[in-house]
Formats: sequence, C-alpha cells, structure tokens
Amino acid sequence: MGLLLLLGIFALCVVIGVPVAFALAVAAIATFAYEGLPLLIGFKRIVSGISVFSLLAIPFFIFAGELMLRGGIATRLINLAAAAVGWMRGGLGMVNVFSSMLFGGISGSAVADVSALGSLLIPVMKKKGFGADYAVNVTVTSSIAGIMIPPSHNMILYVVAAGGGISVAKMFIAGVIPGIIMCLCLAVAAYWVALRKNYPAEAFPGLTALLAAAVAAVPGLFTAVIIVGGALSGVFTVTESGAIGVIYAFVITALAYRSLSFPDFCAAVAQSVRTTAMVMILVGSATAFAYLLALYRVPEQLTALLTAISDNPIVILLILNLMLLVLGMIMDMAALILICTPIFLPVVTALGMDPVQFGVLLMMNLGLGLCTPPVGACLFVGCAIGSVPIDRAVRTIWPFYLAILLALMIVTFVPSASLLLPSLIK
Repeated sequence: MGLLLLLGIFALCVVIGVPVAFALAVAAIATFAYEGLPLLIGFKRIVSGISVFSLLAIPFFIFAGELMLRGGIATRLINLAAAAVGWMRGGLGMVNVFSSMLFGGISGSAVADVSALGSLLIPVMKKKGFGADYAVNVTVTSSIAGIMIPPSHNMILYVVAAGGGISVAKMFIAGVIPGIIMCLCLAVAAYWVALRKNYPAEAFPGLTALLAAAVAAVPGLFTAVIIVGGALSGVFTVTESGAIGVIYAFVITALAYRSLSFPDFCAAVAQSVRTTAMVMILVGSATAFAYLLALYRVPEQLTALLTAISDNPIVILLILNLMLLVLGMIMDMAALILICTPIFLPVVTALGMDPVQFGVLLMMNLGLGLCTPPVGACLFVGCAIGSVPIDRAVRTIWPFYLAILLALMIVTFVPSASLLLPSLIK
C-alpha cells in the first residue's frame, strides 16, 4: 500500500502540473508519514542527497558551458564544421550534426546545444533552401551529443545515483565512442534525407580556409581537453577540473576572443545559479524518493518480474530499453536518472552488464526522450526557434529517430563501444 501511495501521489502531482522536484519531495514525505517513520529521516535523506562532494562539479560545468555558450565559441565551431563537411549534398545538415558533436564536448547540455547552434544554423538553413522541419529535426536530434560527449553533468548525476562506486572520469570517457557513433548515424540520415529532397551543397572553401577555421576553433575545443584530460591524468579531481574549466572558459571568451560582454557574463552567472538550484533540489528530493523505492524492494521485484517474462538477456535488455524510452517521453531527464538508476542498475548488473555501459545506455535512451513529445525539451526549443509546429516536425523526424535507435542497439549489444576507452584507464 505504501508503494502505491508513493507512486500515486507522485503521478497525481505531475499530472496537475507540480514541478517534478517538488512532486518527488511531496510523495516521499507523505509516504514517510504514512509508514509512521520520523519525518526527520526524510529531511535528512533530502539533505544527504546534495551533501556529496562530486556534485560540486555540476555548478562548475554548468557555468563553464554558459560562458562558452555566450562567448562566441559556437560560431567558430560551426565555421570549422562548415569548412570540413559543408561541401557535401545537404552539407549544412551534416554541419549541424558535427557542430553539435564539437559543441557537445564543451556545453555538456543538449538544451544548450539546441539553443546555441539552433539559433545560428536553423535560420541559415531555411534561407539556403532547406526545409524548416529538416533544419529543426537535425538540430534537435544531434543535440543529444551534449549528453554523450564529455563533460556531461548528467553523467555525474548517474554516478551519484549509482552510489558513487563508478569513476566519473571513466563515465566521461565512455561516452566518446557512442557519441561519435550516434553522430555518424545522424549524419548518414541527414545525407539520405538531403538526397531525397535534393537539398543544396555548399562550395568547398579550400584547405586554407579549413585550416584557418580549425585554428580559430582550437582554443574553445581545448576546454573539453582540459576538463576531461586533467581528470583522467589525475592532475586534478573532476570537481577541480570543473573549476579550472570555468577559469579557462572565462579567459578564452573574455580575453582571447573578446566576445563575452559584461551583460553576457551576468546572464551566464544568473542562468547557472538557476540551473544549479533546480538540479540540487531535484537531487535531494530524488534521494528521499529512491530511499523509499529501496525500502519497498522495487529493484528486486522488477528483476523477478523481468526474469519471469523471459530468461533471455537480449529480450530483457530490449524491454528495459523500451521502458526507458517511454519514461523519457514523459518525464524530465535528470529526475529519471536519479529515479531509474537505483531501480534498473541491479537488474542489468545481474545480467552481467557493466555499470559504465548501462550509464551510457541510460544517457542515450533518456536523451532521445528530450527529442520526443509530449515533454521533449529539445524538441520544443528547436521548434520554437524554427517556427515549426511540433506535429509537423514529428511527422518528418523518423529517419533521425531510427539513426539514434541504431546507435542505441550498438551501445546495448556491443559492450566494447562503451568500455574500450575506460578499459585503458588504470
């Protein structure tokens, strides 16, 4: 009865429009009261959820991403991608994909990717004769690279939700190959659609222009190298790498590029504070919620249910993927990471899947949810920028969904795609 109360109150709050963080907290506190447990335990769980050293990296990564977002880095990355692949049929579509891949390693956020690159590329693509829905679809789906390619604050949330036994540095590096595979699949889909609709190709600017674009983009790209490389080499911790990343991002955008104005800096600070506060409230509430799920033995019950359906690991993994995809369509990504990890991680580890591989699988599944109705944040932002109705975008987005699903199947059933690079770290 307690589990039904917990899930029922949470579902009711979400349906009536209560923010997910508060819905989790209300459901957890009400269930604590129902079970006769001291409410102090519930509040201690909420506080302990955010009293984790690793979480200090999140505000640093968010702030560094905001500085890069407002400091002109995106424009230089687009110029590099345009010089490299813009000459192909439907080249601007592939420019969009590879710009997301490059920018994803800096911003660490899919929504930031859509906002920054979409604002620049979608109007240009429409002006060059590309369909508005095509421009939006490419931008929205390729934005998942911001989640997969390090640094990604969502991966830190996963590590915390998993109990802290996973190396953040290994999680970061594990997303590189899957992120590249996904972007390559999306580039093929963008090229195929461009061929079918006979979209134009840009002229090749020449090797000199390509080299100049690469040189201009290197300082911005080096942000990810500093953050991830420093953590992997052991020079500093992930949290310290985030702080170093903020300093470097400020120096590059404000002093080297001279493209970060004081109003932009203030806007970056304000947005970083808002985002960090939202994430931390969510983490605390989800910790209390997950405590009750463990108390009611939900992971064990789910494992028993799935093994009762089938003892074939392939079937179970397909069911898990389907469940995560559906959940990703209806709930916020950060909340799902914090809720689903303690539930599903014991299931996949029982099947022999490495927790790092499951983390990458989880990121890609929930990232796809950001691109799907009814609550896909990236889809909403992209459609707003492109002035395209959501139903129109969804009718033509299916080739890109299929591309991401293909990459997801590779991540699910080819462990080395996620584990090759982490295995090289001692």
